[in-house]
Amino acid sequence: MRNLLTFFLVLLAYLTLNAQNCGHKNNSNKNCKGGKGNCIQSIDSIKYNLSTQEKDGLIYMRLEEKLARDVYLTLRKTYKQKMFINIPESEQRHMNAVKTLLDKYDIADPVINDAIGSFTNADFKKLFDDLVAKGQASFKDAMLVGKEIEEMDIKDLIERIAQTDNPDIKAIYENLKRGSENHLRAFTKHL
Repeated sequence: MRNLLTFFLVLLAYLTLNAQNCGHKNNSNKNCKGGKGNCIQSIDSIKYNLSTQEKDGLIYMRLEEKLARDVYLTLRKTYKQKMFINIPESEQRHMNAVKTLLDKYDIADPVINDAIGSFTNADFKKLFDDLVAKGQASFKDAMLVGKEIEEMDIKDLIERIAQTDNPDIKAIYENLKRGSENHLRAFTKHL
């Protein structure tokens, strides 16, 4: 019975997502697939119980999306390619989507100071500093940094998708993963 209920909840989330994409055949500009959307179409009003692992995952992903945005915004000062304008905007939408879930589930936001390079987590601060230094060495190194960030993001999202049965979280993580796959393609085509 629980499997049937889970199936219907996932189906409902899927149908809701498609309905909110306004029925467009190509809705890449309406959602998180690299367009100008907000990545949060599929969050419903039901407040599910979250495990500690799910809560920790949301906190981590909020920081990881900030890391990506901040590194790309910093590299944009050195490299004027369009990807360093568009991809940070997408990463901001990813941050906003995770923040929406943090708010919905009353989880404290780990982004206390939204300034570029500001992290309360020492590991993320060190990773930011290391990635920026590496990316500023050359354009190729910047592309490798982008590739590294997106591969890390995809790996972490796949792990977190497997750790949850929450339809809100799964839908957001799936959208973020698609966005990261698009970003990865953008960086690797320049290598």
